[in-house]
Amino acid sequence: MSLTTQNRLKALFAVVVWGASFVATKAALREIDPVTLIVLRFAIGVLVIGFAVWHRRVFQWVSARDLGLLALLGASAITIHQGLQATGLLFTSASNMAWLVALIPVFTAILAWLFLSERFGVAKIIGLAIAFAGAIIVVTRGAFTPDVIHLPSTTGDLLALASAVNWAIFSVASKPMLRRLPPTLMMAYLMFIGWVLILPFFAIGQGWNAIGNLTMGGWLAVAFLGFFCSGIAYIFWYDALAHIDASQVSAFIYLEPLVTVVIAAFALNEQFTLMSFLGGLTILFGVYLVNRSAGRGEAFPQPVFNGKGSDR
Repeated sequence: MSLTTQNRLKALFAVVVWGASFVATKAALREIDPVTLIVLRFAIGVLVIGFAVWHRRVFQWVSARDLGLLALLGASAITIHQGLQATGLLFTSASNMAWLVALIPVFTAILAWLFLSERFGVAKIIGLAIAFAGAIIVVTRGAFTPDVIHLPSTTGDLLALASAVNWAIFSVASKPMLRRLPPTLMMAYLMFIGWVLILPFFAIGQGWNAIGNLTMGGWLAVAFLGFFCSGIAYIFWYDALAHIDASQVSAFIYLEPLVTVVIAAFALNEQFTLMSFLGGLTILFGVYLVNRSAGRGEAFPQPVFNGKGSDR
């Protein structure tokens, strides 16, 4: 098997894992609260990424200035982003979360245009309109009435959109740091700092009391999220980016919400609706148009954490 094929398989593995992450999160939230889940998940993730940093010998201390910036990025990537998604999944389906989080590249393109002076031509504007039309279809499920958008019926969907905006801000803000630190080391710093920042909320809520509620299935979901989603998937993703064009690797991301829909239907018995699926495909088409004009190597913003993300 060639090195290129190996790295494409690594990228595919990462995307499948991230697609399943929304389902695993939804399953774990049946037994524990969002804060406890995040603490347990990233305790495992920190160990996995920390081992990768040690094994690859890329650790280095950072300046006080960079540490402050890493603290802000860690709060965005872990504390806020994961909090929004985990809380949102209490109110919406894993499939809806995945479709709406797929809007991240659209928000990233807008912010890059506003703050990084990146081009935003006609193709991107059309793609933007199409992607948001798809989001409306997903949120309303094709029922375009005023009652559909009233809270709390769409609380989870709104939190999903908020997480997408937050991740777009993080993606733009993290670009300078990625030029100074190896991706694995940056991930380790962000994950550890974000994990530390959520510990006070865990302590205030006495989250350790909820750990006893976890069944074997719940522990398996947490272990999957920590070891694979917050650990191995990111290592594999950046291994792939190091060896093949970013535009080729990024194309795999389009599969993520489709993976979520399929797994959620089987694992969570989530109802498959034609309108939600069409809305999701509309989002992906809009995202494709937004990124098509970005040029080679910029076909899709490179996620640092998904959530996937992505769950990125």
